[in-house]
Amino acid sequence: MRFNWRVLSRYSLSVSSVFLVIFFSSVFEMTGSAAQVEDRQNMEPLHLTVILERLYLDGEISQEVVHETSWSMANFWAKYDQWRLTEMDESTFVFRKQVDDISPLLKANGFFGITDDGILTIFNGRPDRSRIIQSFFQIDIKKLESKKQEELIQGIPIKTKDHYVEVLETFEPYSIKKE
Repeated sequence: MRFNWRVLSRYSLSVSSVFLVIFFSSVFEMTGSAAQVEDRQNMEPLHLTVILERLYLDGEISQEVVHETSWSMANFWAKYDQWRLTEMDESTFVFRKQVDDISPLLKANGFFGITDDGILTIFNGRPDRSRIIQSFFQIDIKKLESKKQEELIQGIPIKTKDHYVEVLETFEPYSIKKE
């Protein structure tokens, strides 16, 4: 059996070409990343104002102002990828997120009650001396049993989303349908 030197030389030439390509591409990557690091050191960070708005089930919107320092807009956008951008200018970004819960205001001081007109309403504090947060529908007071009437007059505290939904569902059958 005779040894074929031509095949071996072609094979070794192709293998060495692959190694050279790998070597030079890694050298270029290293110098490229070093240049990026140097550019980043010469670059000033971005100082941004971020306004985070949370929209709760009860219609309340809370706002939180955050001052960000960011070296990369890609990192900035990734940080807020769960939020929806609603406004922006040069250095201020307003993001909004729907929250599947009632607002902290309701949990702390919200009460269901009824107005003088018979409208089911949420008050900030007890119904007799507090400001209205949200109104829902008019209730036919005559159809309500006296215990439920008294609860609404005294105020029904709202502590959880489930209780919020439960109270609305309880009084919805007593609503006056407008034609």
